[in-house]
Amino acid sequence: MKILSLLVAASALSTPVLAQTQAPDPARLKATVEKLVSFGTRHTLSSATDPKRGIGAARGWAAAEFARISKTCGGCLKVESVSERFTGPRVPDGADVVDVLAIQTGTGDPNQVVIIAAHIDSRVSDVMDFTSDAPGANDNGSGSALVMEAARVLAGEKFDGTIVYALLSGEEQGLLGGKLLAHIAKARGWQVRAMLNNDIVGNTTGQNGRIVADRVRVFSEGIRSAEDAKAGMTRRGIGGEDDGPSRALAKAIDDIAEANPQIGLDVFAVRRPDRFGRGGDHTPLLEAGYPAVRFSVGIENYDRQHQDLRVEQGRDYGDTVKGMDFPYLAKVTALNVAALRTLASAPAAPAVVSLDGALSMDTRVFWDAVPGAAAYKVFWRRADAQDWADSRVVTGATETVLRDVVVDDHFIGVAAIGKDGAASIVTFGGMAPRK
Repeated sequence: MKILSLLVAASALSTPVLAQTQAPDPARLKATVEKLVSFGTRHTLSSATDPKRGIGAARGWAAAEFARISKTCGGCLKVESVSERFTGPRVPDGADVVDVLAIQTGTGDPNQVVIIAAHIDSRVSDVMDFTSDAPGANDNGSGSALVMEAARVLAGEKFDGTIVYALLSGEEQGLLGGKLLAHIAKARGWQVRAMLNNDIVGNTTGQNGRIVADRVRVFSEGIRSAEDAKAGMTRRGIGGEDDGPSRALAKAIDDIAEANPQIGLDVFAVRRPDRFGRGGDHTPLLEAGYPAVRFSVGIENYDRQHQDLRVEQGRDYGDTVKGMDFPYLAKVTALNVAALRTLASAPAAPAVVSLDGALSMDTRVFWDAVPGAAAYKVFWRRADAQDWADSRVVTGATETVLRDVVVDDHFIGVAAIGKDGAASIVTFGGMAPRK
C-alpha cells in the first residue's frame, strides 16, 4: 500500500478549481427567460401543437436551441424528445408528457451519467387553468434557462461521463416529467452519479423585502427514500443518517463552491429533501434510488409563485421577469457548471466501503476498486460532527489503516479520484461482511 505525501495530496488530488473557458452570461439568461415567457403559458395541458403559444411551442423552441448549440460543437449533443402518457388527479383525462433531452456522450464510460434538469412548464393560481397567461419567469424559466446556458458553456468540452441536459414537463401536475426521466434512466441502464434539479433559481428579493444575493440553497435527503426496511436498519446501525448518496452530493457541491470563490456563492446545504412540505422533479429520481438534489434561491417571494397576474392593494402578484436577478442566476449557473465538470470528470464513487476495527484502537478501511480511479481519498470525522475533518490520499491499493482512529467514535468514507484530481461523491463506510 502506498500513501501519497500530504504535499502531493494537496496540490494534485484535492477538489480542483475549475476554470471556465466561457462564463454564463446574464444577458443570455435574461433573453432565454423572456423567450419562454413569450409563449404565454407553458401549462402542461396547454396546446402541444400551436406554433406560438403553449407548452408545445416552448418545448419545440428549446429543442431547436439545443440543436443550434450542438452545431457549434460539431454535433456534440444528441437532442431528443421523449414522452409518456400519464393520468392522475391533475391530469384527469390523461396527457402526453414530453421531456426534451440534450445528451453529451462521455468519452470514457458513457453509461456513467450526470443529469442537470429543470421543469419548463408553468401555472397560475388554479393548477388546472391552462388558458390564462402563466409567465413562469422564475418558476421555472430560471431553471430552464440555466440548463440551456450550461449546455452552451460546456458544449465541445470532453468528459469521461455523459451529461444529460433535461427540460421536463408536468412538474406542476404531479412531478410527471421527473417520473418520466426516472423511467428513461432505468430503461436505458444509466448509472446516474448525480441529478441536479434547478427550480426557482433566479430571484434575490424575498417576500419580506430582504435581499439574499450571495447564497443558494441545496436540498438533499439523508436517509435514502429508496431503501427497504433491511437497508434502513443497516444505516441506522452504522449511524449513516446524514451520509446517504444525496447528502454526500450536497456536501460535494458545497466543497466545489468553496474551491471556486470567484463564483461568489455560499451553499446553504439544507438537510431535508426539499422545502418544508413541498417537492420537485428530483423526488422521483430519489425514489428510483439515484443521488439527487434541488437548487433553489436563498430567499423566496411567494407573491411571485403560482399566482394569477394581478395587483391587489398595491402589491404585484405573478411570476414575471421584473422579479428576477439575472447576475445572480448567472452565479447559480456557474456553480452548476463547476459541479458538472467535477462529477462528469470524476470516476464513479466506490460501490461499497467497509470498516473493521471493533475492540481496537485502529480502524481498517477497505473498499471496492473503481475503474479509472488514479487514487482514493479516505475521509473521517468525529461521530458528533457533520463535516469531514481529516483525510488521507491512498494510491495503489484499496485499503488503509487509520491508526488511533477508533471506529466507535468516528464516521469514515471514501471517494474515488480521477487523474485530473476530480473527486466522486463520498461513499459512507459500513460494517465489514461477517466471516
